[in-house]
Amino acid sequence: MHASVTGASGFIGRRVVEHLLNAGANVTILSRQAAPPQFAGRVRVIRGDLCREQDNLLPLLNGCDTLFHCAGELYRPELMEMLHVGGTLRLLNAAQQDAERRSKPLHWVHLSSVGAYGPPRSPNEVRIVDETHRLAPVSPYEITKTRSDELVIAAGKQDFLSYTIVRPTNVFGEAMTNNSLRSLLSMIRRRLFFYIGKTGAMANYVHIDDVVSVLLASAVQSAAQNRVFNVSNDCSLEELVEASAAALGVPVPYLRIPERVARLSATLGRIVPGFPLTQQRINALVGRTTYSSQLVRKELGIIPLISVADRARAMLSQDVS
Repeated sequence: MHASVTGASGFIGRRVVEHLLNAGANVTILSRQAAPPQFAGRVRVIRGDLCREQDNLLPLLNGCDTLFHCAGELYRPELMEMLHVGGTLRLLNAAQQDAERRSKPLHWVHLSSVGAYGPPRSPNEVRIVDETHRLAPVSPYEITKTRSDELVIAAGKQDFLSYTIVRPTNVFGEAMTNNSLRSLLSMIRRRLFFYIGKTGAMANYVHIDDVVSVLLASAVQSAAQNRVFNVSNDCSLEELVEASAAALGVPVPYLRIPERVARLSATLGRIVPGFPLTQQRINALVGRTTYSSQLVRKELGIIPLISVADRARAMLSQDVS
């Protein structure tokens, strides 16, 4: 396989490149700088920026069988439209030119997010979200990533590419820069964790290696062509907390406070700099959405199995900021 990868220096894209190289693939990456040190001499580097209209993206696709589009902007809203929409459109235009030049379609594996489905109507709404669920993104990240998905799907109706769109839940791993899950595990280890509201909240996490398994399978399995797959390893919050406490060797927490009390505390705490309890965190701890992975299990035979508890100690041994 000759694979090209965008976002190769990012959390997920870097792991995709590692797995491709280990599988013996020829890999080309798009980068604004030199290759990451671990890939030096092992990948072909095309210098360029998806956000720069003047950069030629055709060399990235030269000889490419499969493109893994993993580039994304999580933190700077002013760049999200430029990268997720504009960058994807420029890359699609390059893919069309390349396919016409060599009369060979490209397979495009597109990393997206379950954020495309949007939040529940109320934090406590019980819902099961599969790939047929309506799209209702809210945040700038979700909106621009969903528009990127739609551009790829529209291109897939033409002859120059086929696609697979992969929508994971919250992706975790030892090298992740988002510290929200690490903070949760730290609270459990320090015996400071408490539940909020009624039992039955859901934890929506999936390990990076399970996500990468789906991305790689999407490149080689015909059942993945022109499909959208959710990838999740959801479990109840109680299951996650109890298993993580056992893995960390601490007592299982049982304290539970009413949601109304927690929300009042979060409201009052806004006047205190750095107050840890926010409405957004409460929403995450009381949410009852389940993202179904039944389709990817049925079509690609992949079952996400790596749990948060399996990696709890390793997560807390990493100081990633």
